[in-house]
Amino acid sequence: MSAYEQLFRRVLYPAYETGLRRRRTMEWIAAYERDQWLAPERIRALQLERLQQLLRHCEQHVPWYRQRWRELGIAAADIRSLDDYARLPVLGKDEIREHFEEFKADGWHDRLLYKATGGSTGQPMRFGYTRESNERRTAVMWRGYDWAGARMGRRTLFLWGGAVGQPHPVKQLKERIYHAAFGRRMLNSFHMTDANLGEYADAIDAYRPEVIVGYVGPLVRLAQWLLDQQRQVARPASVLGAAEALHGFQREIIERAFGCPAYNTYGCREVMLIASECEQRHGLHVNADHLVVELHGAAAPGASGEVLLTDLSNYGMPLLRYANGDMATASTETCPCGRGLPLLAHVDGRKLDAIRTPDGHLLPGEFFPHMLKDVPGLRRFQLVQCRLDRLELSMVCDERFDDDSLAYIRRELAKVVGDGVTLDCRLVEDIPLTPSGKLRVTVSALNE
Repeated sequence: MSAYEQLFRRVLYPAYETGLRRRRTMEWIAAYERDQWLAPERIRALQLERLQQLLRHCEQHVPWYRQRWRELGIAAADIRSLDDYARLPVLGKDEIREHFEEFKADGWHDRLLYKATGGSTGQPMRFGYTRESNERRTAVMWRGYDWAGARMGRRTLFLWGGAVGQPHPVKQLKERIYHAAFGRRMLNSFHMTDANLGEYADAIDAYRPEVIVGYVGPLVRLAQWLLDQQRQVARPASVLGAAEALHGFQREIIERAFGCPAYNTYGCREVMLIASECEQRHGLHVNADHLVVELHGAAAPGASGEVLLTDLSNYGMPLLRYANGDMATASTETCPCGRGLPLLAHVDGRKLDAIRTPDGHLLPGEFFPHMLKDVPGLRRFQLVQCRLDRLELSMVCDERFDDDSLAYIRRELAKVVGDGVTLDCRLVEDIPLTPSGKLRVTVSALNE
């Protein structure tokens, strides 16, 4: 650990969080760092204890749960296990939008902080959270990033989405000072094009970061360019992929280009960091001491399920068993690192991006990157299901892509979707990112 890291962690950051901002972030960091080493059964007991406290609060102080549970004959005292909890109704985004005020706890209406989801389907959702919840989320984020070497105060380059519009000069100055104190350099991934990738590589060489954190799509795009150009940049100790699922073939590209391990993280705006890989990279550790994460509908161990989230510290606007629209698969293994936190094997992508077949099968978004990863010359792609019997595949290709590549795609896809589905393949110059800076590799227009 460098001298500046020690100074930042022990003096500067505590002075800022505790002294200047009057926040308890340092206290929560210490608590969560202790929690992670508890035995799995102790973490489950701690999680259930915190959940039962939240349920009692919801029953007494949150109008939506108070009324809804009375109608369904549900009492907080009856929920003695996570199996009992799993019988409560799943909470969807439409329900939150329609009854927004009723989800706010008594006495919290004027004290909540607010954010909104990215709205990649065209329907952003606003939600509220408490100051304590925000502090705890920050602490959990630092813990998870620390596992991959992204410690606070370490020299880090972020390949991230920038601000929309033109921020006020005073705000820009404050942000520059803030990021400089944290040892950060911010690169706006929204401005990335094939023509300016060399400028991003130059920025990495100039800054020489110890860690790179970025959206998966732009990271892979830059990494592939580095390999194609046989360009080497200043080697970081680790690269963290965020905001999107990191598929195996993408991890390989990043590691070859940057010459260091790549780590997967999983989060969403509603609760921030949900799970992340430790140094063993044996799966993603779920922050079970901070959240309840369920995989609804997973028929058996190793099967994919719909992610349901409960933030155990958000007493101002609790969202119980909230479906964030993602699919994930639990791991049945134990990580050799010794942490008691459970594991996800992988994140399978957005539920709405699963592709349906006429005979009733559902293909998760994870399937297509896996199938297409070895196609020569296929650099980027996006598969859109516009009708149940029609798929559109947009492809950015290089000179290695030929008739054999196209024949392979059609043959392999027909094996899983059948002959009754038409595949329309299109060669394009580029594939646009979503407004939040992500590349959706599969899109189901049936759901939108």
